[in-house]
Amino acid sequence: MTSTPPILVDSHCHLDFDAFAPELDEVVARAERAGIARMVTICTRIRQFDRIRAVAERFPAVYCSVGTHPHEAGEERGIPSRDIVDLANSFDKVVAIGECGLDYFYDNSPRDAQVEGFRAHIAAARETGLPLVVHARDADEDTAAILEEEYAKGPFTGVLHCFSSGRALAMRAVDIGFYVSLSGIVTFKKSQDLRDIVADLPVERLLVETDAPYLAPPPYRGKRNEPAYVVHTHRVVAETKGLDEAESARITTENFLRLFNRVPPPPGFTPVGSAGAA
Repeated sequence: MTSTPPILVDSHCHLDFDAFAPELDEVVARAERAGIARMVTICTRIRQFDRIRAVAERFPAVYCSVGTHPHEAGEERGIPSRDIVDLANSFDKVVAIGECGLDYFYDNSPRDAQVEGFRAHIAAARETGLPLVVHARDADEDTAAILEEEYAKGPFTGVLHCFSSGRALAMRAVDIGFYVSLSGIVTFKKSQDLRDIVADLPVERLLVETDAPYLAPPPYRGKRNEPAYVVHTHRVVAETKGLDEAESARITTENFLRLFNRVPPPPGFTPVGSAGAA
């Protein structure tokens, strides 16, 4: 008899990308069969939000965000926080603001445009009460400083998605109430430094994601990633925290529901309150 998989979520994927177009229905169905009961498909271009909305409308288990990726910050420069707020309020399956932030590795957009967009998204997150989804690459100090400076103006919450940055950024973000989301990167052989950071983070602040179609974990490394594969990332996070998979699944799913509080609990999942300590 096959056991029922634990209930998990994919807190960050890109189901509107062309890589999924030929078989999106089956991709979502595979995720649900694997126990992935909730997925958040993340917006990277505000001006293409209709694509994101269409995916979330199509699948009951899929929710979405609204925002501009730092790669597109130059292209979508000058979009005011009011427009982000209005889009977020226009559709009840919008559960987050972003992804936004800073990417100094690729520098696909001018850094001042990235900072400007980052602050506009923070203002929208503060006004809506929705969590901020933050992308940070090779920009640890500026990311932490902006988050702390803006938090001092008024609280907001959010997540460092696809975390692969340094220990200091993780700890400074957790100190202002942020969560840290782990992608397939945490499963890679060369990611021991990242696993060491995860081991020291409070378990009640951890999430799991795919960032699909990118960063597939073994045994799919090098192939297109998809939400079903979050089970492999979750397994490594559970091992790193010294938890059995069922308990880790419960905790990370509770964390997700606490942060993305517009998302209803999946059928069969009853949150039991605060998660255990690290």
